[in-house]
This record gives sequence, structure tokens and C-alpha cells, in this order.
Amino acid sequence: MIRSCLLGLAACVLAMPAAAQIAVAGNVGTPGLGAEVQVGLGPVFTVRATIDRLDHDFDETFGDVDWSGDFAFDTVGGFVDMHPFANAFLISGGAYLGTRDIRLDARPTVPVEIGGATFTPAQVGRLQGTIKLSDLSPFVGIGFDDTMTRSGPFGVRALVGVAFSEDPEVGLSSSGGTLSGDPTFRARLEAEAQEIGEEAEYGLFPIAQLGLTYRF
Repeated sequence: MIRSCLLGLAACVLAMPAAAQIAVAGNVGTPGLGAEVQVGLGPVFTVRATIDRLDHDFDETFGDVDWSGDFAFDTVGGFVDMHPFANAFLISGGAYLGTRDIRLDARPTVPVEIGGATFTPAQVGRLQGTIKLSDLSPFVGIGFDDTMTRSGPFGVRALVGVAFSEDPEVGLSSSGGTLSGDPTFRARLEAEAQEIGEEAEYGLFPIAQLGLTYRF
């Protein structure tokens, strides 16, 4: 799917009128490290195709359990930037597409509450889980980008906004514990997963991004 999207975006770029201005950019921000191609269609509209990768470790407590984990995002995106005053200020809309998983891992060393009941470390063993965001995530934001208005070839861009996702899917599993295979304990894990989904609130993912651009 991602390959098809990239091919489609490349075809759109090739089909742009000869008068269009083309630029490339390197970005860093909450979507990860990324690169993009910009095509300026005039003083008001610019279209962008992006590719981003985020791999970031974190520690977080959900309920009674201390989790370590990491973001594993691989996305492409397509966006239209509107410069309503024909200057660097912009309003952006589009969507991200790709895999966006948050992996979780925990090895409790003290009794913990899971799904409303308390279990010992020996009973729990190792906990693993995944918070999966929807593959398609619409985006809206505002920012600053002087790529097409600056006299020189180099420009600066900054963007803030939010990417919308369906409610995250959360799955938990246990291994190495005396109750890892117990149906009642697995039901507790399912209840805990539902609580994590409600607490995580990753249905809205904040976007903050800085980039350096070069116009050909």
C-alpha cells in the first residue's frame, strides 16, 4: 500500500505544469525523521509528499504496571498547504498512511493490579502488548514555510497540528508466569487492555515539525 501511494505521489509530481517550483526538505518532529518533496503551484498553493520514520523509546505507567516501550511509526503522507496571504504563513491539510504501532513490555517485580485483581510477579511473568493506531490518519495544521517566497534557494518550515486516528487497538499477552495460560487471567488482561486504550488517548496524535528546505 505504501509503495502504491509513493508511486501515485511521484506521478502527480511529474504531471505538474512546467512553471511549478519544486523543493525538497529534511524534517524532524513528532512524526519522526523525514524527507519530503514540495511542488509550488503559485503564490497560494503548495502540495507535499512526505515519508517519515519514528523509533523512540519511552517509559510509562498505565494503571499499576510500569511499562517500557517504543514508538514504531513508518508513514508516508500527502498534503496541500494553502498560503492565504501569499506569504510564509500556511494552513495545511492531508493525511498520513502507514504502520503506527506502540510496543509495550513489562516485568513486574512487586504485586500489580491487572483488570481489577492483584497478581504476584510469579503469576504474571512477562507482559507484552501493542497499541495500534489506524493506518490512515487525516491531518490539519498551521505553520510557516518560506520555501517558495524566499529569494534564495534555502528555506525554513515549521508546522504544528494534529493527526486524527480511530480509537487505538490494544492487545496484551503474558508469558513465563504461572497464570499465563489461565483463561481467567487472560480475561483480566483483556480488561486491562481496554483500560490502557481509554487512558492512552492516542486517537489524537500531536504533530510538531521543523524542516530545512531547498528549492531548485
